[in-house]
Amino acid sequence: MSVFRRDSSGKSKRILTIVTFFFLLVVIAVAGILTPLSLEDSKTMSDELKQIQDETKGMNIWQDTLFLFTHNSIVCLLMFIPIVGPFYGSYVMYNTGLYLGAESRVMNISGLVFFAAYFISPHTWLEFIAYSMACAASVWLIWKVIKRQAKKELLQTCKYIAICVLLLFAAGFIEAYLIAAFPA
Repeated sequence: MSVFRRDSSGKSKRILTIVTFFFLLVVIAVAGILTPLSLEDSKTMSDELKQIQDETKGMNIWQDTLFLFTHNSIVCLLMFIPIVGPFYGSYVMYNTGLYLGAESRVMNISGLVFFAAYFISPHTWLEFIAYSMACAASVWLIWKVIKRQAKKELLQTCKYIAICVLLLFAAGFIEAYLIAAFPA
């Protein structure tokens, strides 16, 4: 396990941290999907999702992209906050899982099958990667503050924020395109 050795490169440690958060966030989302909900609660949550979809109907692809990008960017930026960010990210992923689980129950589809279908989409991967990077950057920033290297890490964090913004813009565009192409 050379990745954990003191002399292993900082880049490989950062990649490992992002990958670890990626899998952790997926597991947390699956936990949300597997959380038992009554059919009534599931219908209420599904109706909330439909209300959001109805509010965005009539928008063009660029308006949808901007709407999705803005929402996901705010969520992601909060995940960069030291100490709080990873907990907030876990909360967001668990709630995402709850809503996906509710939607799957209303549609009478297995929650895990529904999640697998959701995870096939490239926008989902881009969002999870961005959220994983944000949570990992939060942890790195905490660590570097402890080691009194915060100034250098703040610059690195700004780079990760820029990468996440680009990923989330691409994700928003892809999702908006898929919504426009497959409205049902």
